[in-house]
Amino acid sequence: MITGEMGSMGTSSHLVLAIILTLLLCACGGGGGGGSVAAEQSAVNAPVVSGTPATCADNCFLSATDVEQIIGQAVAEASQGNARATIAVVDRVGNVLGVFQMSGADEFITVTSTAQLGGPIVGGLESLNFIPASLAAIAKAVTGAYLSTSGNAFTTRTASQIIQENFNPGERDVPSGPLFGVQFSQLPCSDFSQRFTVGVGPGPHRSPLGLSADPGGLPLYIDGVAVGGVGIIADGIYGLDKDITDFDNDLDEILATAATVGYAAPLEIRADQITIVGKTARYSDFFVEGLSSSPGDSLGLETLAASGVGSLLAVPGYFDGTATLSGTVFGNSPSGIRPADPEVFINANGESLDAFVFVDAGNQNRFPATDATDEPGGDPANRLTAEEVQTILNEAIDVANQSRAQIRVPVGTQARVTVSIVDTAGNIVGMGRTRDGPVFGADVSLQKARTATFFSGTGRTDGQAPADLLRALPDPIYMRPLPEPINLADLGSLDTPDPRFSDYVTALQLFLGDPGALESTGANVAFADRSGGNLSRPNYPDGPADGPPGPLSKPPGEWSIFSDGLQLDLVYNSVIQHVAFVLGAVGDVPQNCTGNTGFADTDPFTVINSFSNLPNGIQIFPGSVPIYRGNTLVGGVGVSGDGVDQDDMISFLGLHRAGLRLNTGVGNAPPEIRADTLDIPNQSSRLRYVNCPQLPFINNSDTEVCNGI
Repeated sequence: MITGEMGSMGTSSHLVLAIILTLLLCACGGGGGGGSVAAEQSAVNAPVVSGTPATCADNCFLSATDVEQIIGQAVAEASQGNARATIAVVDRVGNVLGVFQMSGADEFITVTSTAQLGGPIVGGLESLNFIPASLAAIAKAVTGAYLSTSGNAFTTRTASQIIQENFNPGERDVPSGPLFGVQFSQLPCSDFSQRFTVGVGPGPHRSPLGLSADPGGLPLYIDGVAVGGVGIIADGIYGLDKDITDFDNDLDEILATAATVGYAAPLEIRADQITIVGKTARYSDFFVEGLSSSPGDSLGLETLAASGVGSLLAVPGYFDGTATLSGTVFGNSPSGIRPADPEVFINANGESLDAFVFVDAGNQNRFPATDATDEPGGDPANRLTAEEVQTILNEAIDVANQSRAQIRVPVGTQARVTVSIVDTAGNIVGMGRTRDGPVFGADVSLQKARTATFFSGTGRTDGQAPADLLRALPDPIYMRPLPEPINLADLGSLDTPDPRFSDYVTALQLFLGDPGALESTGANVAFADRSGGNLSRPNYPDGPADGPPGPLSKPPGEWSIFSDGLQLDLVYNSVIQHVAFVLGAVGDVPQNCTGNTGFADTDPFTVINSFSNLPNGIQIFPGSVPIYRGNTLVGGVGVSGDGVDQDDMISFLGLHRAGLRLNTGVGNAPPEIRADTLDIPNQSSRLRYVNCPQLPFINNSDTEVCNGI
């Protein structure tokens, strides 16, 4: 992640590189020890809706002692096999409660999606080999925590299955995984995700590498309630499983299984008890019966440090390395998520929606419904009002509460989601969530809302047309992997040209046969995330082996899960800066993922031409629609958490019902301007707009509920 033109690095870049080289050759860690941080702990309110298991009492959180036990169990199993691991534990909102590195463990990992297949792809994050192992372990722990709830337990192996170009991986001519693209969420540069403070604090927190698909990240439970996650890296490879027709003997997953003994997910809610479009999800390829160690073999961290086995590790921006910490009780204010005001989140009948909101350290709602401040169509009168925002939130959550979840058990449970609303500049004007929704859906729903709004901005004459904004951004600067042993002379950019945002604009216009697409002079077109997702698939429209690459994707030989096109390229330089920060070379990345110069020859890591439209990046799987007032774009609504068709329906139908309730002209885009009306040259398949479940509701038999809207 250290690059400029080969052989022409600027003076400032040389200084940064020299510092990083020093750190790479002599990485340091923290000391061992136990301890805890006092925090307000109280029981989660008793559930008032069906499908949620009974909550436990005040012990529904990971204590510092629990964290030490979890780490000790992983170390005991690693020692049995003479393995060396880096282990991270987080609570459910991403507070890092402990990072432990065994002596002799790999300090860095290699990113690769082709380790099983040979023939490495170079570009994007592929083949980079100097990312600290601690960041991989944290990302895996966050993934296990963020994808899981008290109604479903997913792992990084589950993530691997559902983010690849085909679902299931390895099958031909089938659509991509339902969460294709989710790996680039929860980013370290996100404006939504909270930053590390001393001890623990309200989340949700960021992940250093986004969400992980590398097996070895598992959720943690106490009395059937999700309380966090553990992530382990011991094999030096940060990748995914391209072949799920067999069972792997994955070292990281074996050690993670040992770590979760006594804290394991209930069998009945694990991924392998859940089907997605008729296919069984994967949880783990390893079972506790195969472990060589037992919980009694676990030793205290002080004992492990004194005997030279390893020690706690300081990770800048995440963990200070001095002592394990206690986590928060999910659903109470210290976690950053608490019950909403029941008088504000109500349905059309005035009944409480059992909603939750995101709060700061002062217990104040971070994103209450507010008036927008933009000027849609050049007229301030078109702005979304706080009343309209709250009504859209309420109607969407009400639809979710009526809907049958896709990825939860028992069958018949309500959908659990987060709903985000933004104005035309991408500013947050309101957020809310249901009980026990997966944490990953918060940042993702916001990405979705912003993505739909951004790409629906064709025809804007206020300088905010998508094409103008994209062309003004500094292009990504790809790093090449470093030969070992690391040598400063080997640092530099790839031999191939870096991608250019202007090329994505041109490719899209050529693909659509419309030179005005994304331009201020173009026709008004409404793009949902499902539409933009079609344009972002490696095989258009989604899955056919002979389909051309979408214009926002990459061609064969260049595309991979770690280098997927515009989605990564928008945030690439910021991800690079964050890794450099953890290595101690530069300051931390700002809370805006776009506009970063990266390791440029001059002014490296400088934010220029940044804009608020996409500060946490874009998302390319379904679950959002733009909001219109008549024919004028006024914002976007995104939903994420419990099945992509459910996400589509909740955003689309919730907005429609809000429009009927408000009678202010706010609602879905007029059908005639939606992206699914576009005729694409040389293509028999149109873009999709939304796809709603056929029989979505729990208590009635209504079908095709989105038709005619």
